[in-house]
Amino acid sequence: MSEATLFEKIIAREIPAKIEYEDEHCIVIHDIDPKAPVHCLVIPKKPIPRIAEAASGDQSTLGHLLLIAAQIAKKLELVEGFRIAINNGSHGGETVPHLHVHLLGGRPLQWPPG
Repeated sequence: MSEATLFEKIIAREIPAKIEYEDEHCIVIHDIDPKAPVHCLVIPKKPIPRIAEAASGDQSTLGHLLLIAAQIAKKLELVEGFRIAINNGSHGGETVPHLHVHLLGGRPLQWPPG
């Protein structure tokens, strides 16, 4: 069996994190290296390595992640806008092999990113 990912360890409370929200399907934490004044990660409790490896059975989980990201954006008063991003693979900026949604806001964001 492979070693648990950083996010699995956070979900299991083996590693501390600033938790913004949690339910039976996901956990939302504040990024420890934020790229914006608000930078949260919406992480499914089911370990999906990356979006390219998601299966059709993951559809409800993926939709839930986006709805929770929007809910957290409202809670954190990102009324002027926010960005949702999912990194996939090393060229996409993926650093943890456990799918997660970045929620960024609190300042004007540039396009294109990176």
